[in-house]
Amino acid sequence: MLPVLLQTLPFFALIGLGYGAGRTRFFSPEANAALTRFVFYFALSAMLFRFSANLSLAEVLDWDFVAAYVLGTGAVYLLVTLVALLRGRGVQEAAVEAQCGVVGNVGFLGVPMLVMLLGEAAIGPVMLVLAVDLIVFGSLIVILITGARDGRMSLGILRTVGGGLIRNPMIVSIVLGLGWSAARLPIPTPMNDFLGILGAAATPGALFAIGGSLASKSAERLAVAGWLSFAKLVLHPAAVAVTALMLFQVAPYAAGVMIAAAALPVAGNVYILAQHYGVAPQRVSASILLSTLASIVTVSTVVWLVA
Repeated sequence: MLPVLLQTLPFFALIGLGYGAGRTRFFSPEANAALTRFVFYFALSAMLFRFSANLSLAEVLDWDFVAAYVLGTGAVYLLVTLVALLRGRGVQEAAVEAQCGVVGNVGFLGVPMLVMLLGEAAIGPVMLVLAVDLIVFGSLIVILITGARDGRMSLGILRTVGGGLIRNPMIVSIVLGLGWSAARLPIPTPMNDFLGILGAAATPGALFAIGGSLASKSAERLAVAGWLSFAKLVLHPAAVAVTALMLFQVAPYAAGVMIAAAALPVAGNVYILAQHYGVAPQRVSASILLSTLASIVTVSTVVWLVA
């Protein structure tokens, strides 16, 4: 356990560095927003394209893996939704809380950290988890909130969801990379070096940006934030462990990567969505802050167990 904790500490130290820079205002919110855009649209996209261009779709796409992850994640999603509704919250708030319970920081934290801790073979499973989160659960929150406000489902909602997916650079870079691989095109050395240099900025940039974003987060509504953090850090990995290992017999290594990815703290894009729709942003803010702090121990524990 201690060796794994020591391996994960540099990642969380970078988050802490970004947090300190943000709290002291040495790194302003505007600067952090610019860094986040650079990582999101350039560095992380280069990393994901380079990873996926060296994989084949047959290597990545495992329907048992997808089914196990969707079923385990869906169970926690429904549980958190039910708890929110029983507390008297509406569909919109329930959708936001459910998102906190299942969508982790796979893109900014999971891709660099899990690949480094669990080996390059983790690239395919991690990207599959990321794709499911973006396509399935990232779309679900938009559908539920928009549908609840309109009082019905419409083609306009589907257009909004589809447009969001098409414009998401993580989805685009993975699809383009797999397409490049399917075409059996070699990556020229100058292009590979360019992608390697740009992609190398993703890990420190993303972690620093996470810390900087946490500097503006508040810890209000601690009881609810504690429940949502527990759902994300404990219930989510436990649920996908049951579905992956007992129901679908996913290969042990891929199942371990899935479980570790499910143990990641609440993703920052949940806050962006909550703020955009004006639905419980402070609750999400507190959940991100608490889950990230607690994940220093919980993620290390889960990685140690699956490794």
